[in-house]
Amino acid sequence: MKRTPMTARGAEQLRDELKRLKSEDRPRVIKAIAEARSHGDLSENAEYHAAREQQGFIEGRISEIEAKLSSCEIIDPAKVTDTGKVVFGATVELEAEDDGKRVTYAIVGEDEADIRAGRISITSPIARALVGRSEGDVVQVNAPGGSRSYEIVAIRYV
Repeated sequence: MKRTPMTARGAEQLRDELKRLKSEDRPRVIKAIAEARSHGDLSENAEYHAAREQQGFIEGRISEIEAKLSSCEIIDPAKVTDTGKVVFGATVELEAEDDGKRVTYAIVGEDEADIRAGRISITSPIARALVGRSEGDVVQVNAPGGSRSYEIVAIRYV
């Protein structure tokens, strides 16, 4: 089985979502289905069909989260050995070669990625270009918006 890297923070967020789905959302939708059933003819009962659809979504998400948590490898960036190289969990400060603009990204698991919060997926084009590189290296990133060059200004493991 392929182990998927995930930070402790990302695993905790998934556990919280799983707990909410099982303890709040699932009971609420079961109650809604029972309520809709009590209204009689199910073939034309929109509330019943909507609740069943919602139940399908919730059960699917619960299965998805449980599978992800069972196959993840939790990596604490603070415990990663400082090799001077960009690895999963590292926070990397970059400077764009064309305009000198600086950006900082933490390299995280797919479920944790949030570009607005500065967290990019390990599978993203930027992260793939950065992994294994060192401070001072210039990387070429082929992203959907076109090709850009960045210099790695700093690497932190926090």
